[in-house]
Amino acid sequence: MESQSNSLVVELFGSSVSYMRRWLFRVLSVGPLPSHLAFILDGNRRYARKWNLGEGMGHRAGFLSLMTLMKYCNELGIKYITIYAFSIDNFKRKPDEVQYVMDLMLEKIEGLLKEESIVNQYGVRVEFVGNLKLLNETVRVAAEKAMKATANNHRSILLIAVAYTSTDEIAHAAQESCHDKIKINANAENKVINLADVERHMYMAVAPDPDILVRTSGETRLSNFLLWQTSNSLLYSPKALWPEIGLRHLVWAVLNFQRVHPYLERRKKLL
Repeated sequence: MESQSNSLVVELFGSSVSYMRRWLFRVLSVGPLPSHLAFILDGNRRYARKWNLGEGMGHRAGFLSLMTLMKYCNELGIKYITIYAFSIDNFKRKPDEVQYVMDLMLEKIEGLLKEESIVNQYGVRVEFVGNLKLLNETVRVAAEKAMKATANNHRSILLIAVAYTSTDEIAHAAQESCHDKIKINANAENKVINLADVERHMYMAVAPDPDILVRTSGETRLSNFLLWQTSNSLLYSPKALWPEIGLRHLVWAVLNFQRVHPYLERRKKLL
């Protein structure tokens, strides 16, 4: 009897929290809302050390935070979420650490495709962006499978930057632009590469530029992430480690975006 009462209390509390969150989002929706949030997932390992967790448990906790944040963004109507999951520079870490992250990534990619996952519940399309040739074959095949399986989902889009750096993205886009010009205009005199050519070949061409870039753990460096796309983005650096990110941080980011939105819009028109 006591356990049933406890369950009822938990259910009622959960319903109340859900109602309050929807009410809060309705209030936020009165103002302009961002369409694209980008995140640098900083602090997973520090979170594990902080709470004396086992190796890799910080990354697992971080994945749960991502799933919760995706749910909130979907409820708020934010269509695009980009996460910086693994930099090209991260391949320089200890081989066993890199292998652990690759194994975890494979596990979570497979988890995203499960019927009860948030991806299927909310109609999320998954896009992996970066130099995917650098991934081991198993992870690369899994990533391609996830993109194919979710290709017809359009309600929201999760972009996962893996084997990514902004400088590699820009170099890749410039190279592809040159190849196109040579192929199409082999005998033409004008082979000038313009801005539209480069932007068309960016890994991130599948999404608009981010409205807000969030880096957790209080760090303010971009760490070679979306350097091309964030010239007009609001930067937000909460002190919370990535697994500690929550509703209040999302609300605060949106409120700050609404505060500076007129200024950002004026800047865009000047470019």
